Amino acid sequence: MALSNSFLPFLLLLFILSVHLVDSRPTLDHDLVMTTNGRSLLQAPKPTINCGEACAVRCSKSWKQKMCKKMCGVCCGKCSCVPPGTSAETRAMCPCYANMRNPKGQLKCP
Repeated sequence: MALSNSFLPFLLLLFILSVHLVDSRPTLDHDLVMTTNGRSLLQAPKPTINCGEACAVRCSKSWKQKMCKKMCGVCCGKCSCVPPGTSAETRAMCPCYANMRNPKGQLKCP
């Protein structure tokens, strides 16, 4: 009888300690885990793309190669993406690139 009377307070103490330990674990505040450019350290970085090579392929059939490569480079720098091939049908593969517009409302990226 004496053993069971001392065992119950021991179990109660053990339970309280376990609740306290679980409750006191450090938590991660996602707002505080940011870099200076506003990207979370918890997110994987965007894969890098060689804009020069990608734009050379994209603009290979353009009749204004210099302008095409320049604008493609600007778009690639902002979007980190260049649609494959040279046709307009592939624009949807890179929505940021496809939807970028100039001040006149025209498509900016070749």
